Amino acid sequence: MFLLMKCRICGKKPIIYMPQHRLALCREDFISWFERYTERTIKDFRMFTNEDRVLVTVSGGKDSLALWHVLRKLGYNADGFYLHLGIGEYSERSRRKVEEFAERLGAKVIVVDLMEELAGIPELKKATSREACSVCGLVKRYNFNRVAKEYGYNVVATGHNLDDEASSLLANVINWNVKYLGRKYPVLEEEEGFVRKVKPFCKFTEKETALYALLNGIEFVEEECPYSEDASSIFYKETLNRIEEKFPGTKLRFYLEYLRKVYPRFREVEERELQRCKVCGEPSPSEVCPVCRLKERVAERKA
Repeated sequence: MFLLMKCRICGKKPIIYMPQHRLALCREDFISWFERYTERTIKDFRMFTNEDRVLVTVSGGKDSLALWHVLRKLGYNADGFYLHLGIGEYSERSRRKVEEFAERLGAKVIVVDLMEELAGIPELKKATSREACSVCGLVKRYNFNRVAKEYGYNVVATGHNLDDEASSLLANVINWNVKYLGRKYPVLEEEEGFVRKVKPFCKFTEKETALYALLNGIEFVEEECPYSEDASSIFYKETLNRIEEKFPGTKLRFYLEYLRKVYPRFREVEERELQRCKVCGEPSPSEVCPVCRLKERVAERKA
């Protein structure tokens, strides 16, 4: 069927068909559509404007680098932030990709080495009962927010795509994690101690962001993080992929209908009681924040 299709806009041979949009596009029109759709998502969710300073968290992967590329092309004031996780050669390759891409964009990138701030993920994993992905997410969120405030950015943008958001939503619904469902939205507004966090790629599939990166000559780290092998998120993504094959459009419908019909109810009950960590001063659910407690455990192991 795809071989017989034509680009919806110009009639040329298409390079992609997106069944959830019933849309076939050629190379040029896909790039243009992708950028317009990103802009529309930013405006629809009121993520930020040209007046905001946006810090794009970049890992060296396709999604985050593509996001940085698009935001700069659309004229937004967007710089990059790379957190070196201390995962051997994987982290070194990722850092090189990020710095090379920053040079290509002519943009600023802030680099923080977790091994200098705390410890690398391999060591942190030994110091806690958390899974590697869990402790990684913890230190990432902490540093994204801390660095943004330190350097004067009022928005943090991440490259989470539709596959990420839909699979995470599925996991949280199955486990009825009401606390997380109350914050499952592409914009988390600024509140005391937190900058605004946004996900402009939340409606793009992984395939679409990968194609955009490839068509724009963006060189990214292709291999997955060594610790992601056993991550539960992969199982949920594979499950949704099987459903999507049989019922095209399921991922987007599942996610958007949640935002429209269900999220408002969870948002009403979602309340967080936060205080300032007595050690670092960052927002915390307890007297000492989870990252500072982690620092204490690392210090104890070294003693």
